[in-house]
This record gives sequence, C-alpha cells and structure tokens, in this order.
Amino acid sequence: MLNVGIGIVLLFVILGVGALVFSKLTRYNDSDELAKGNEAAGLYMGSKLLGLCIIVAMVSFSTHSWIAMLIWSVVGIIILCLVYFIFDWVTPRTKVCEEIAKGNMAVAQLLRSLIIGVSVVIGTFLM
Repeated sequence: MLNVGIGIVLLFVILGVGALVFSKLTRYNDSDELAKGNEAAGLYMGSKLLGLCIIVAMVSFSTHSWIAMLIWSVVGIIILCLVYFIFDWVTPRTKVCEEIAKGNMAVAQLLRSLIIGVSVVIGTFLM
C-alpha cells in the first residue's frame, strides 16, 4: 500500500508540474479559457496530461525506481513541449495558440491525436 500511495503522490506532483509547464507554453491563459468553456483548450490541455500519464504509466511498468519515473517524466514533459513547437513550426499558417483560444476543435483534435500517439511511442521506448 505504501508503494501505491507514493506512486499516486508522485503522479499528482508530475501532473501538477506538467500542467504548470504546459500552461506557460501557451500564449493564452488556460484557466481563463477553461472557465469560459473553451472546449478546444480543455481538450488540448487534457491531451497533454493524458500523454504525460501514458509516459508515466509505461515507465512505472518497466521500472520500480521512483527516480527513473521522475527523470522519464521530465523527459516526457520536454518531448510533449517539443511536439507543440514542431507542430507550430511545420504549420506556419496555423498558429496553435490562436486557434485553440478561438475554440478551433479541428486543431485541438489533431493535436490530441499527435500528442497521444507520440506519448505511446515514447513510452514504448522506455520499456
């Protein structure tokens, strides 16, 4: 039970840090957009956190080291941030933050698929 408790606490810390980093990455205020009911912003933030959970799950499955879980979680956060930058760079006509702030669900759905797919691939590298 102690291991489960430690794992849950670490997961919440990792997700909290991830949410903070991801929020700083966007040019809009995530909390404000969510409070306004911007579904695209919610889907995008949820996708990033889900992607991070996928990476943490695969790391925890392959190792019993809390340190390894933390290190790979940081790597996961960095990779998910890189996904955002690369997507923004290869689609110069589509400014991700502007489209999400406008509630563009098409962009949010595309990013969701990309983030989750990359997270699964990265997670398999860690196993």
